[in-house]
Amino acid sequence: MVQHSTESKPQSNVEYDILICNGRYFDGTGAPSETKDIGIKQGKIKKVAPSGALEKNTASRCIDATGKWVSPGFLDTHTHYDAELMVSPSLSESVRHGVTTALVGSCSLSMICSDVEDASDIFTRVETVPREKVLPILEKTKTWNTPKEWKQFIAKQALGPNIISFLGHSDLRTAAMGLSRATDKSEKPTETEMQWMEGMLQEAVDEGFLGLSSMCLTWDKVDGDREWSKSLPSTYAKWGELSRFNKLLRKHKRVHQGAPNAAKPWQIFQYLTQTLGLLRSPLKTTLISLVDLRGNKSVRPLAQFAAKLANFFGGNFRWQLLPTPFTVYADGIDVVFFEEFGAGEMALDLKDQVERNALLKDESYRRKFRKFYGEKLSPRVWQRDFGDAIILECPDQEMVGKNFSDVAKSRDIHVVDLFLDLVVEYGRALRWYTTVGNHRADVLAKLVQDKNTLITFSDAGAHIRNMAFYNLPLRFLKMVHTAQQKGEPIMTMEKAIWRLTGEQADWLGIEAGRIQEGDRADVVVINPNAFDQDLENVEWADMENFGLQRLVNRNPGIVEHVLINGSFAIENEEVNNELGNVQKFGTFLAASS
Repeated sequence: MVQHSTESKPQSNVEYDILICNGRYFDGTGAPSETKDIGIKQGKIKKVAPSGALEKNTASRCIDATGKWVSPGFLDTHTHYDAELMVSPSLSESVRHGVTTALVGSCSLSMICSDVEDASDIFTRVETVPREKVLPILEKTKTWNTPKEWKQFIAKQALGPNIISFLGHSDLRTAAMGLSRATDKSEKPTETEMQWMEGMLQEAVDEGFLGLSSMCLTWDKVDGDREWSKSLPSTYAKWGELSRFNKLLRKHKRVHQGAPNAAKPWQIFQYLTQTLGLLRSPLKTTLISLVDLRGNKSVRPLAQFAAKLANFFGGNFRWQLLPTPFTVYADGIDVVFFEEFGAGEMALDLKDQVERNALLKDESYRRKFRKFYGEKLSPRVWQRDFGDAIILECPDQEMVGKNFSDVAKSRDIHVVDLFLDLVVEYGRALRWYTTVGNHRADVLAKLVQDKNTLITFSDAGAHIRNMAFYNLPLRFLKMVHTAQQKGEPIMTMEKAIWRLTGEQADWLGIEAGRIQEGDRADVVVINPNAFDQDLENVEWADMENFGLQRLVNRNPGIVEHVLINGSFAIENEEVNNELGNVQKFGTFLAASS
């Protein structure tokens, strides 16, 4: 049973709306933590005082935080909640884990300038949220085509967390050129179209958007019948197009979020040269993603070296870093990393199941698949080792819990043939998982200490059947907390919380991530004794107002209270909107130049 740690007081002569007493107080700056009382009034931190200094009878409500941590709300600075904001703006899957500010518009995929069908088609296949769910939401809801109009829409939503946003380059390019021309490598925007895009980006900056997100990863594909399986529009842009946008971003001290092409890792240097600031203002640049890959151990050290080099020469660069093993779940062959090699791409390009099965049975195709699978030197994210892939669900129960290689050996067939046979026979009923990176605890412990990183990349709201990192902040805190308990500290807990809060807010240029007097009261109360559970575990839950289920995280006992703008979004572990008390907590947070 949930233990209620709040109590209400009579309303007369109260000085504070909420009083949090006797908690270990972290202010979000990395300063030493202390046991403090915190008084909240009208959505702001009114008073921070020594423990016992604030009388309980001066507050309408009191939280006894003895033995608990009181932290600024966490920032999740890489999500794909763009569609979900329209119908389920509480975003409770993140808020329940202490997130009070969420960033949308990542990976070139905002839903702002392009029309309804285009916005759906550049989003749904990439982020594996069904088109048949997203398109009707957009058809019913989307009435805006400019950053200013989108911001006005967001202002009316019953937001859970505060929202910050990028303007997406694929969205912008599609609106300017049309989806067909925007995904044609022989086409480039006219000068009139370039000026229109620059005007929209300027409007976004004026409205407080963080900047621009772009994409060079060619395996991210378009959905729908019109331009099916073309890469995202942003991938067709010449670098001169992005350079014009970067000039505007640099002038206003805004951010460029990007993703280099995994097949051309040297492409990161195009981004890195843009961030340099020896003879000009540096451009804030963040890329996805720094990963200790199983399949390519050279990528991580080279990426770290490149970041150090760029920042040494006056850049302002950060890799995005997932502080937990990168575990991915798959239904049959339907998972994005098969897009990275030709044979997998050929299968995923076929929507018709009969046609796909015919391809998978074809011996010449299988030879190609085995060839790609066996290549060890080609660029990769997936390690292409079915020995690291565990069967989670299958109509043939004998295989559940085993890896594909062991099953193949027992049947004396090539592991690729086994996998393709199972996909043909069982389709999406064959469910499996693998960990593609961040699998070495000692290496990950060093990565999270790299000052050229941001602790982020949850991808919340996307890949709803493939992964769940909604509790990313808690996983990171548990890592640091456990290391301290073992006498092998990674960093102080104050620094860990700063990395999730104040550091990211300051770098992005928004007012968030701190709980000092006068700050907005975005506050999380955490019970550190409850970290003794498996935070990597996933389970299914309904996706509110979508008619779908998705993978989520559930970690009872850790996050007891979440206050957003001084109101309880989570109280005694209960999500307020689930109690039928839907209300607006968050707001749009504008970036400052």
